[in-house]
Amino acid sequence: MSPPAANAGESPAGNPLSGNPLSGSLRLGSHELTSRLILGTGRYETFDIMRRSLELSGCDCVTVAVRRERLYDGEGRNILDFLDLNRYTLLPNTAGCYNANDAVRTARLGREILRGLENPGADWVKLEVLGDSKTLLPDPVATLEATERLVAEGFQVLCYTSDDPVLARRLKQAGATAVMPAGSPIGSGQGILNPNNIRICLEYLKDDDPDYPVIVDAGVGTASDVAFAMELGADGVLLNTAVAHARDPLGMALAMKAALEAGRLAWLSGRIPRRLYATASSPEEGLLSTRPFPEARRG
Repeated sequence: MSPPAANAGESPAGNPLSGNPLSGSLRLGSHELTSRLILGTGRYETFDIMRRSLELSGCDCVTVAVRRERLYDGEGRNILDFLDLNRYTLLPNTAGCYNANDAVRTARLGREILRGLENPGADWVKLEVLGDSKTLLPDPVATLEATERLVAEGFQVLCYTSDDPVLARRLKQAGATAVMPAGSPIGSGQGILNPNNIRICLEYLKDDDPDYPVIVDAGVGTASDVAFAMELGADGVLLNTAVAHARDPLGMALAMKAALEAGRLAWLSGRIPRRLYATASSPEEGLLSTRPFPEARRG
């Protein structure tokens, strides 16, 4: 899959170089985000660090685990009191669910909580149905089942899944609003372990629907992982631990923002092809010789 073409001397399609390097908004179903970076709200040392990190990242959508015990910290403070609900669209997630029934039940709970807050995120959910607690890899069968059930109930479902292209296509066929293949296991910091599978996912999902959103989710360790994901052609990146557990979460939030912008702009601009041999960047016209050791004349 290639980025949109641009004529020589022009900016990449939809990306004026004098404007926003993120190249416009990201549409996810009925939602339109100005930032292609989505951050989680868990695992920060304090809610205050979380709040400042979100601000510096430039994101306008954040995920929140809706199980009630996750909404409060050790001092009994509600995480929602530290989120500007006029600025952020909340994306409730089903983190910690290990079967379809629990995931559907948690999604319904999230919908009711956000309806009570009058937040526009009430009609969508980030679906996670995990296979086991050691790898936190998704259960493909349960994920597909939960997707079908939630779509039937009117949810816009953003599916956390593995980098299996066949499953990704099945989830789209089931009605998923977006497919979110993992770069590597949640919280592992290993980055994108199998870029070829991500490329195939992008090809399968966008072949007849180039605007279908594909977001790399999980495994990001540092800013270069975000840039790489965007250079592969992903529409966005969702991350949490890489910022929350960084030595300096505020600095890492800024780095993630810059990396996403750089990767997106690089994708739109088009990298040069890889070649086995060198190609001179300076013209050879006017040189006394185009080789370091000219061959002796014969005759």
